[in-house]
Amino acid sequence: FVVTLIIRYRYYFLLFYRAVLVRMVQDCLTSLTREERAFQYVLTHATPGDPNSILDTFDHWCSKVEYMSNIGPRKGKVLDRLIVDNAPLTVLELGTHCGYGAVRIARSLQLGARLYTVEMDERNAEVAEKVIRLAGFDDDTLELIVGTSEEVITKMREQYGVERLDFVFMDHWKRCYLPDLQLLEGSGLLGKGSIILADNVIFPGAPHFLRYVKKSGLYQYRTHRATLEYTPGIRDGMAELTYLGVK
Repeated sequence: FVVTLIIRYRYYFLLFYRAVLVRMVQDCLTSLTREERAFQYVLTHATPGDPNSILDTFDHWCSKVEYMSNIGPRKGKVLDRLIVDNAPLTVLELGTHCGYGAVRIARSLQLGARLYTVEMDERNAEVAEKVIRLAGFDDDTLELIVGTSEEVITKMREQYGVERLDFVFMDHWKRCYLPDLQLLEGSGLLGKGSIILADNVIFPGAPHFLRYVKKSGLYQYRTHRATLEYTPGIRDGMAELTYLGVK
């Protein structure tokens, strides 16, 4: 029984080892956070001013050195395609973390487009700011905002002059997906055709969010099935929503 259990859930045990145990050991051995350790690796191994090199170096660190949850290269290709195909002018990312997703989005934006990326953890935001600048992006293209998603969404129109969001990428706390989506609806920031891409809706999962989306009738909806970033044995997916407008 025990052997069967270990075999069945081996990828989850491996994820626990890489994401929790290794991190705890490294936290004790160094005075840096995991995100700061990742940045030090990127700083010494990536080419400054080259977003592709920054992302490739992150991917190598996350898959070979320490696990860290970014959208990763496989699911990242879906994000890349959606940005290129839809050419959004105003993009909001909820959950900057260490800046991986922000760099991935910014490199595909058309000239004149702008990305607002939101991170509530100040220490992670400091790392993300360094990563973003190392990749070569300035405030004209990419603005990092420190605060909660709820705070920022309510200020987008008044404080940042945003009337409409063409694209929203959700990769923050999964329990915030539904209230933040409803907040975006209520704020009037979503227009017909606005796209929302939500990561990790299968693992760790966002069931209430998915249930609402399917029942609301406000969205055209599809799931991009994949595996968890840097962990091929765990199923995951992203929800792509296209806002149809108020009924």
